[in-house]
Amino acid sequence: MNVLITGITGFAGSHLADYILAHHPGVRVHGTVRWRSRMDNIAHLAGPGKIHLHEADLKDLVSLRKALTEAKPDRIFHLAAQSFVPSSWRLPAETFMINAVGQINLFEAALGLELDPRIQIAGSSEEYGHVHPDEVPMTETNPLRPLSPYAVSKVAQDLLAYQYWKSYGLKTVRTRGFNHTGPRRGDVFVTSNFARQIAEIEKGGREPVMFVGNLEAKRDFTDVRDMVRAYWLALEKGEPGDVYNLGTGKAMAMGEMLDMLLALTKVKVKVQLDPERLRPSDVPILLADPGKFKALTGWAPVIPLEQTFRDLLDYWRARV
Repeated sequence: MNVLITGITGFAGSHLADYILAHHPGVRVHGTVRWRSRMDNIAHLAGPGKIHLHEADLKDLVSLRKALTEAKPDRIFHLAAQSFVPSSWRLPAETFMINAVGQINLFEAALGLELDPRIQIAGSSEEYGHVHPDEVPMTETNPLRPLSPYAVSKVAQDLLAYQYWKSYGLKTVRTRGFNHTGPRRGDVFVTSNFARQIAEIEKGGREPVMFVGNLEAKRDFTDVRDMVRAYWLALEKGEPGDVYNLGTGKAMAMGEMLDMLLALTKVKVKVQLDPERLRPSDVPILLADPGKFKALTGWAPVIPLEQTFRDLLDYWRARV
């Protein structure tokens, strides 16, 4: 079997490659890269027989056709995206171009080559956006009221995947992943940014002050290594055209998560609000009802959040 991971050099993409190679050794893992892609996350996978890389850009249909022709994928995990919510406020058109138009290019490349892969579309809990108190926890039938350009682009991806399934029979399976973190998470993302700040304070590289944004927001966090296992199961057992929430079913305030990270260090810090870290509009709570996916696949997260944060902090301790 040939598997193609778009965005293999990214956070979730690199962990998905690790998972497949460790648990499905008969699968050939292919990935798309751009000429400017950072290769840090997959450096440990360099060498013959591990992964096969193809240069392609979501905004370039010709390059996608070439990559798909070479990889001949039976399954595609579409993880490449502009995934940082604050950046979408600064670059809304670019975010939509990469996420929505880029996905159209991927679909058109597959259809044009008459390929018939199963395709996982990595959506986001941000699609739900403004949620009323009686709509928590969120099921797949919740209204989608996105509150950022990023979230709107993910709603577009979600609905395009459904439309291409109904219109052309493209075997798309949509997942709405709630927050996930772990080693290799970019330091612009909140828990990873907290961990990096702590590691820098420990090494004496900065004053013992933690800069934070909205600590009241509540999020449902899963370890990325559990999340990519769910991605695999989504194509293994998911129904084409359907959509599934992926999360723990538990939400914590960002302040509680900061406290968990600080409990893993001996340094004493002052916590200070940084207005630059506040969004024009924020989602108060994202809490998954993952019952539909669990009933179908038996999946449940197994890595405790404490271990996730310990591994994340150790990741940054080794790099600052």
